[in-house]
Amino acid sequence: MSTKVLGTIRLGKRLNRSFSVSFLLFGLLAVFGSFMVLPLVYTVNNAFKPLDELFIFPPRFFVNNPTMDNFYDLVALMGNSWVPFSRYIANTLLITLVGTAGHILLASAAAYPLAKYRFPGSKMLFTIVILSLMFSPHVTAIPNYMVMSWLGWINTHAAIIVPSLAFSLGLFLMKQFMEQIPDALLEAAKIDGASEYRIFWTIVMPNVKPAWLTLMILQFPALWGTDGGNFIYSENLKPLNYALSQIIQGGIARAGVGAAVALIIMIVPISLFIVSQSSVIQTMATSGMKD
Repeated sequence: MSTKVLGTIRLGKRLNRSFSVSFLLFGLLAVFGSFMVLPLVYTVNNAFKPLDELFIFPPRFFVNNPTMDNFYDLVALMGNSWVPFSRYIANTLLITLVGTAGHILLASAAAYPLAKYRFPGSKMLFTIVILSLMFSPHVTAIPNYMVMSWLGWINTHAAIIVPSLAFSLGLFLMKQFMEQIPDALLEAAKIDGASEYRIFWTIVMPNVKPAWLTLMILQFPALWGTDGGNFIYSENLKPLNYALSQIIQGGIARAGVGAAVALIIMIVPISLFIVSQSSVIQTMATSGMKD
């Protein structure tokens, strides 16, 4: 019996459980889900709290007198900066969009031959990719800086974008997902005269859409939240997160602005995840399964 049939039978057994068990499971999921959403709700409420509510003790979870003053103060502070606020936004968008799109394309292009072809050294290459997942970014920080220095990319956006293209987890995920595409489908396309590039763009990439949407979810927040680190020193090249973090360091008088900054930094990745969550769940449910 095939894997799909067995999976359907198991799924049918789960769906036939009693109402009481289903209600209990739903209740447990609701409780745990409520705890997971609490930090998000608290951050949203803090962004609209006046200063007197931010410093009240014991702290209140929900805002009583919502106000937009925190956001008005943030706009005023950014307006007084000698570097235009739009420059920080443009730098962040450049790093995030180019790094995310480039990583998806590079990981997909590298994963396709590893998943569908057997050539000398393919197993060794994939083993190296798996081993690279075991290294903490802190371990490779100094070698990365030395490489960027040798290339002359210090104080450029390339120092952040290029390393993000080689995120090994993306290659691993894409390869595992591409292996689920039936070889017969690719062979039929070749018989019809389709080239490798056409097969990749019109057959492989649409079929692995949940996987590269998941990569987008993983890569986008990391690049969106970067502050330039030790690679970017020029104020004109700094990303948005750096500028906002400098505002927060103004002391307790800027606590309200800091709450607004936390909401701004968090809302974009969360919105992206909400839009793509169904594809992410599909990827986690089917990754590694084969016919």
